[in-house]
Amino acid sequence: MKSITITGSKRESVGKVNSKALRNAGKVPCVLYGGDKPLHFSADETSFKQLVYTGNVYTATIELEGTSYHAILQDIQFHPVSDKILHIDFYQLFDDKMVTMNIPVKLVGTAPGVINGGSLRFAMRKLSVRAFPADLPDFINADISKLKIGMKLFVTALANESYTILHPENTVVVQVRTSRSAVASNDDEDEEEGEETAAEETAAE
Repeated sequence: MKSITITGSKRESVGKVNSKALRNAGKVPCVLYGGDKPLHFSADETSFKQLVYTGNVYTATIELEGTSYHAILQDIQFHPVSDKILHIDFYQLFDDKMVTMNIPVKLVGTAPGVINGGSLRFAMRKLSVRAFPADLPDFINADISKLKIGMKLFVTALANESYTILHPENTVVVQVRTSRSAVASNDDEDEEEGEETAAEETAAE
């Protein structure tokens, strides 16, 4: 999985007053959990744009005074009016410890059912997976090239040895539903087939 580097500074003082001063200076107060003890730090608000304002998922490499920490974004708080980032919690990653993340699903191919007028329903755009950090994928491919009208792609079809998908086996990721245009198209095809059959019978007589 790709990583975004964030360069910050450790915080010696914590609390509302200190956090407010940091925000006024264009910085975001953060906490890194998962190690021996929580590590408080801050970084420029602009440093988080690629990590937060995206549909992709990344890990974070946090650089603090010469020391690097590999982490994932665990929780984020936004201002209710301005949507500015108020606080971010990170969770430290270790090569020998598994972690759970929500990974985006990427559709691959074109569903025949959609070509025939069906409606595509993309129910699960992200899936919760558990894996070692090195095995975390950037996205999960979902091949829809065989989905006809009425067919469903279940989460079991996306299984991978590198990670475990944490959803029930009957979870539907994507499906092709019948639409009015598809029904009309099927009716027309039935009528044409009927006419062809009748013509063949007449010719035979």
